Amino acid sequence: MNSAEKTTLFESMPIPRAVAKLAVPTVLSSLVMVLYNLADTYFVGMINDPVQNAAVTLAAPLLLAFNAVNNLFGVGSSSMMSRALGRKDYDTVYRSSAFGFYCALFCGILFSAGCTVFRQPLLRILGTDAVTAEATGSYMFWTVSCGAVPAILNVVFAYMVRSEGAALHASIGTMSGCLLNMVLDPIFILPWGLGMGAAGAGFATFLSNCAACAYFLVLLLVKGKNTYVCIHPRKFCLRRDVVLGVCGVGIPASIQNLLNVTSMTLLNNFMSAFGADAVAAMGIAQKVNMIPMQVALGVSQGIMPLVSYNYSGGNYRRMKDTVYFTAKISIGFAVSVAVGYYAGAGGLISMFMKNPVIIAYGTRFLRGFCLGMPLLCIDFLAVGVFQAVGLGKNALVFAVMRKIVLEIPALFILNALFPMYGLAYAQFTAEIILAATAVVVLGRLFKRLEAGK
Repeated sequence: MNSAEKTTLFESMPIPRAVAKLAVPTVLSSLVMVLYNLADTYFVGMINDPVQNAAVTLAAPLLLAFNAVNNLFGVGSSSMMSRALGRKDYDTVYRSSAFGFYCALFCGILFSAGCTVFRQPLLRILGTDAVTAEATGSYMFWTVSCGAVPAILNVVFAYMVRSEGAALHASIGTMSGCLLNMVLDPIFILPWGLGMGAAGAGFATFLSNCAACAYFLVLLLVKGKNTYVCIHPRKFCLRRDVVLGVCGVGIPASIQNLLNVTSMTLLNNFMSAFGADAVAAMGIAQKVNMIPMQVALGVSQGIMPLVSYNYSGGNYRRMKDTVYFTAKISIGFAVSVAVGYYAGAGGLISMFMKNPVIIAYGTRFLRGFCLGMPLLCIDFLAVGVFQAVGLGKNALVFAVMRKIVLEIPALFILNALFPMYGLAYAQFTAEIILAATAVVVLGRLFKRLEAGK
């Protein structure tokens, strides 16, 4: 895509086409990422060993913590890049991408080293016991100790490539790794292959993220001067406006993710008290629920460059129409999926494990999760808009409200009132309040922008 095509996409292309061009590849990429997460659960589940399945679930918060770095330097630098593109400030675009890349690389190395040194305390924090610790540790070795750097850079590259409108290339890079992971999973996990169990799932993930990073590096080399994504060391700087611009959006997004990790860790610790079957069932329900969740998240992330560009360029009408159009599509989809999930929960859980106890647990867990999906779409869209226009503080307030004020207290209260099963309804309880708040805050933002014309 050359400069003229990028300008047409952001400034004059009909909104439905522009949203489709940016969001569809992002959604497809998100879906493939979900499928590869489901592949881990599915193939580990084929061993029919709840301990191996519980290992993947218990390690999930640590893998989710990667997103703290992804959001800090991926969301932060991509938002800064898109806003600079809207102002035609290309030097800032180059410097923002170089800053994001090298900081993500350093943090990935630091993350890997820290988790390796403090492996045993981490296993206890994650909720493992004498039964699940060994399998969880083996999975963590490949996905974290070896795999933190490629896992983080893979996502940060995708954000930066997407920021200049090249959503298709961003999605191809991400999907190439995910598809490779699904091919490698059965070879490494199942007895007819290497028979590594949960450790095999981690090894496949590590190799796949390395392949995705290689794709992005080759892409930047081939595109040369036709891309605004720059990782040349000479463009790295600690210029005040670049650091503040990236971190102003990235730090709140990172904190939001760390709060998600805290919530998931608490949930797993609560669930571990009910045994490996309950933990495995919760993990399966979470993975299945991730499909519509990632679609909603993919749509909100996909339109961020379009929102950022038009906000920076002063075209508030186009920005507002983009958000409204996206909201209609996302909420309609989420309602349809929620109805289908609620009706077919048992069948969906049974696809992963044939254990009757796990199916019974998982059915009730999934029904609790899916109720919050339409409301979650509104939350994702609002946070995406805040990140796109540089209102990182608003995104942080929403994150604190969602986890600290609403969801985490709900975990304690609902588990006390309805042991185990109440945990699945904490998110729904939080999103009722948060979605209503999002509608009010977005409405005020649009009114303020129009009044300031």
